[in-house]
Amino acid sequence: MTASLRTAVRDARRVVVKVGSSSISGPNVGQIDVLVDALAAAYGRGVELVLVSSGAIATGLPFLDLEGRPTDLATQQAAASVGQSVLVHRYQQSLDRHAIVAGQVLLTAGDMEDATNRQNAQRAMERLLGLRILPIVNENDTVATHEIRFGDNDRLAALVARLVHADLLVLLSDVDALYTRPPHLPGAERIAEVPFGDELAGVEIGSIGRAGVGTGGAETKVSAARLAAQGGTAVLVTATALVGEALSGGELGTWFEPSPIALALSAAPHGLGAPAPHAAHPGE
Repeated sequence: MTASLRTAVRDARRVVVKVGSSSISGPNVGQIDVLVDALAAAYGRGVELVLVSSGAIATGLPFLDLEGRPTDLATQQAAASVGQSVLVHRYQQSLDRHAIVAGQVLLTAGDMEDATNRQNAQRAMERLLGLRILPIVNENDTVATHEIRFGDNDRLAALVARLVHADLLVLLSDVDALYTRPPHLPGAERIAEVPFGDELAGVEIGSIGRAGVGTGGAETKVSAARLAAQGGTAVLVTATALVGEALSGGELGTWFEPSPIALALSAAPHGLGAPAPHAAHPGE
């Protein structure tokens, strides 16, 4: 990442951070404190933050005596119902160390496709940010169906970034960056920067994350990064363990440049108190 890009990270005033199930559940539950410490440091600099967190189903599994992610929808919904409250409680316990209060926001794909619901969600998050509350966003798995759902929280995070007109989206996983091929294979090289519109020709997109827990991977992160970039939000893909360094502008991860046209539109005068315009996403 070039010096100018590192500066762009440090200068971002509104940031959406997304963390996956495998990074904050099971043996990695201790990384919640690592994540919260990094968020608190940015919060202390005056950054407005939104956290998109997977993990409700994975967190609920032990309470249902399940060892792996269930395949039937009803059991997924039951695990999410139990796990969501535990997950938010764990976040709030960690946030208490920094005197930060969290607010829970649960969304469905239908909410983002319906203009009224989308506006309500945007208004609620804007108010939470104005009150210096940390919105913690997740898919509402207890009412989501196989037919109508985001599919993964990387896409949800990209849509949230566009909804709140974020300057930066940070997509976290178990791997420090995107690579030219799956990072465990010989010859894999880190991709430091992806110019807007780059199709990543010749790149072998592999999986990211602890198998059997989450639903995302490198492919979903690339797709989400492109969706956010189209709306004018820059994207950084890196590992949860490196989130503190990432939010401080460290030279790591993979940077996706935002659309220059969308950036120009958001920088143009658009009326006192009005939200900056953004490119349309599905449902608009």
